[in-house]
Parts: sequence; structure tokens; C-alpha cells
Amino acid sequence: MPGCPNQSAQYDFHILAFTTSPVGQLFIFIGGFLLYLMTILGNVAIFTLVFTAPKLHTPMYFFLCNISVLDVASTSNFIPKLLMILITQDHKISLYGCIIQLFFFVFCAVSELLTLTSMAYDRYLAICKPLQYYLIMSKTLCMSLIVFSLLTGALNSLVHAILTSLLFFCTSRDINNLFCELNSLISLSTSDTNSRKLLIVFDDIILAFIPFVLIIASYVFIISNVLKIKSRHGRLKAFSSCTSHLITVVLFCGPSIFLYIKEEFEHAKDQDKLLPLLFLVVVPMLNPLVYSLRNKDIWEATAALRNYKKKMF
Repeated sequence: MPGCPNQSAQYDFHILAFTTSPVGQLFIFIGGFLLYLMTILGNVAIFTLVFTAPKLHTPMYFFLCNISVLDVASTSNFIPKLLMILITQDHKISLYGCIIQLFFFVFCAVSELLTLTSMAYDRYLAICKPLQYYLIMSKTLCMSLIVFSLLTGALNSLVHAILTSLLFFCTSRDINNLFCELNSLISLSTSDTNSRKLLIVFDDIILAFIPFVLIIASYVFIISNVLKIKSRHGRLKAFSSCTSHLITVVLFCGPSIFLYIKEEFEHAKDQDKLLPLLFLVVVPMLNPLVYSLRNKDIWEATAALRNYKKKMF
């Protein structure tokens, strides 16, 4: 491009993050660090518990382990850098560093949504086709669904990362966001980004809208079957088995949908940046709590593990 330097890892982007007072940034740093710590500890605890408790070796908790790993990865992808910016006031991030952030953000988001879709299918089979559940939802199918989710997320994020790395950024490299988010980078580019925007729309339809519709359709069938159960206790027991997953879907999809329908995202104010912080930190922190509170299987597995440790020591 005339008058524009070649792409090189030598230049840096600047993540503007929060522009509040030093005291405000200190409070954000402390809050972000505590949330990050709780996210790591909570998801590692869920993963460890499911891995060590034979009672939890079921498809639903197998998918939950995958979500816990993705939550840790997505949060670790940008929170440490954001905390460094807040404490050192060094807003620079290299081109390669930015592309890596972009890759892992897209990878984790797509993989987690596809995993949630797999969990919805699992709950549909458990409630609507209980006699065929273990025949259909085999270990092979579970592994295939996880591999499909991860490979799809990886390939999709790789395409976006490569295409974004080929863009030119001649006028501004100030990212008015908390991390190197795809739309924020495209809005800064002086290249023709129409094809990239079409790709994002295509991705939104194939990898976001369709999985979301499949989740909704699964719960339409689930609720329809639950309402046919005559006993009140039976209805509560059937629906309680998928309540945690439904809450996780709402927590994951709600903020993300609102985040991407906001217009002129590049002109966001500081208070608008709290939404991606909610989506990328608070939701991963809440997921272990959602699956732990009022979950009989989790509490029984925890008690069994505690008793086992007492016997050992």
C-alpha cells in the first residue's frame, strides 16, 4: 500500500484499556486480580474433581471439564496483560502478541459455544430419550464432539489470525478495548476490510447463530417432555439436571450477543468496557459456582473424595 510501511513485528499496538484515575485503576487492578484468581482456582477445582471422582465420569461432566479448560485459557489470554497495563502503565503490545491474543480469544469463544451445544444435545438425549441415552452418547461420540469443537475453533481462529496479520495499520494503532479484539483491529486498518467483515458475518451465522438455535431447539423439546411428566417431583428432578447448563448458556450468550450488536464499538466509553470484562472474567468465574451449588453429584463426589483422603492420611 502506498505510503504505508510493510507489516512487521517491530511496531506495536497500544491497548488503551481504562482511562480512569490512578486510584480507579488500582481498584480495577485489585478487582481484576481477585476475579482472575477465583476463576483459575474454581475451574481447576472442577477439573480436578471430575478427573478424580468416578461418579462424575459421565458425558455432561466430560463436557464441563472442557469448558473449564477453555475458561482458564480465555481468561489467561488477556487478564495478565491487562493487569500489567494497569500496574505499569505500559500499554504496548507487539503485532505478534496481538495476533496471539486474537487467536486464543476466537478459539476459546467458538470452542466453548460448540461445547455448550454438545451439552444441550446430551441433556436432550438424557431427558427425551433416556432408554437410548447410553447407546447414543457413547465415549466415542463424546470424544468426537469435543475434538470437533476444538478443531473447528482452532481452524476458524487461525483463519482470522492470518487474515488480520495481513492488514495494514497506517493511521492509528490505538486499540480502544481491553485486548486485541477482532472488530477493534479491523476498525483500525487502512486496508479494504469488506471481505473480512463478510467472513465475520458468515462466522456469526454458522458458528454462533446456528449453535444457539440448536440449543434453543433442544430446550424446547426438553421442556415439552418435562411438562408431560405427571408427578411434580419427577418434573423438578428432570429439569434440575439441565438447570446448570441453561444458566451457563444464558451467562455466556447474553453478554456476548449484547457485546457484538453494539454499534461503533471503537468509540466505546470506559463503562462500556465493563461488558467484555463481564463476558471474559465474571462468566468463567461463575461457571464452577453454577455447577457446584445445589448440584448433588458434585457435593457427593466432594464428600467421597474428602473421606478417601481421610482414610489415606
